[in-house]
Amino acid sequence: MARRPHPFVFDGHNDTLLEVALAHPGTEESFLTGRQDGHLDLPRARRGGLAGGLFAMFVPTPGWKKQVLPRTGPGGKRARGWDVPLAGPVRQGPALAAVLRMMAAAYRIQALAKGAVRIVRTFRQLRSALARGDLAMVLHLEGADAIPRDLHLLPVLYEAGLRSLGLVWSRPNAFGRGVPFNFPDTPDLGPGLTRAGKDLVRLCNELGVVVDVSHLNERGFWDVAALSTAPLVASHSGAHALCPSPRNLTDDQLRAVRDSGGIVGINFGRAFLRRDGRGDRRTSLGEIVRHVEHIARVAGVDHVGLGSDFDGTSIPQDLGDAAGLPRLLDALRAGGLRGAALAKVAHGNWLRVLRETWKG
Repeated sequence: MARRPHPFVFDGHNDTLLEVALAHPGTEESFLTGRQDGHLDLPRARRGGLAGGLFAMFVPTPGWKKQVLPRTGPGGKRARGWDVPLAGPVRQGPALAAVLRMMAAAYRIQALAKGAVRIVRTFRQLRSALARGDLAMVLHLEGADAIPRDLHLLPVLYEAGLRSLGLVWSRPNAFGRGVPFNFPDTPDLGPGLTRAGKDLVRLCNELGVVVDVSHLNERGFWDVAALSTAPLVASHSGAHALCPSPRNLTDDQLRAVRDSGGIVGINFGRAFLRRDGRGDRRTSLGEIVRHVEHIARVAGVDHVGLGSDFDGTSIPQDLGDAAGLPRLLDALRAGGLRGAALAKVAHGNWLRVLRETWKG
């Protein structure tokens, strides 16, 4: 019997531009020829059937190191879990400079690729890239730290190709507050959106920019849900019921995503998949399948997709990198997701949400 072909994949999140522009500046060509490390480049995307995705522009907090603090209970005894202090805010000017370097790297990749990689700005361009077999790159801002409170730069970034925006990373900024990497914990940590944050949501809706709630705390999430006229998007999150990290969404939040017509892209990060919150490299692909199945039960199969966080987190060793995506699709198929439902999770739900959000 002939092997059934896998559907192509559209992925909700990667941090590859950070790697080629900031961590290893000037290595854009290696994205096309094959990088020596990391998770994603053009050759591995082709081997894995990755046809496109949201390419994040993320600005790290200068000098911040993740500090894991064990919890203690009564009498100083060790308690379950740990706390991680939030990173501090980043200054708007340096953040903008870093974002522009990553955006420039994306355009250099496009130029060097001679058509094999295309930055897409409209759904028509996205559909054309997919039809031609070109890797479709959607520019995404992970944390709006580079945008001043008066928002005057957002239309400029839009004209430069920005089509998706996460309000916060796991730190505070002028627009809202991100959640820490505590475990276990609730996402209901801290205040909601600021006035500038609410204005940012409205302007994104007006321009046709995706508003991404990944990393946002729960009160901020509900502010977005009340304000936004577009589908709710969590580009790289998971189910809090399965892994009680504040980075994951509660079932009530999942139902709100459903009611808006939105999508949750499942984060492949091991620590956001497992019930114990640990980054065990032996974590199986079955953990990703569990999150897909849970969100499909709670919100419906039309509202779950993939949001790998390639090059931004530690993923199951059985997946390895983008070339391993067919193994994940096999695991989803073995779990009972087949045919049209598998295609929706692999790419269809993302394409629908982008079509309904973008202007053109």
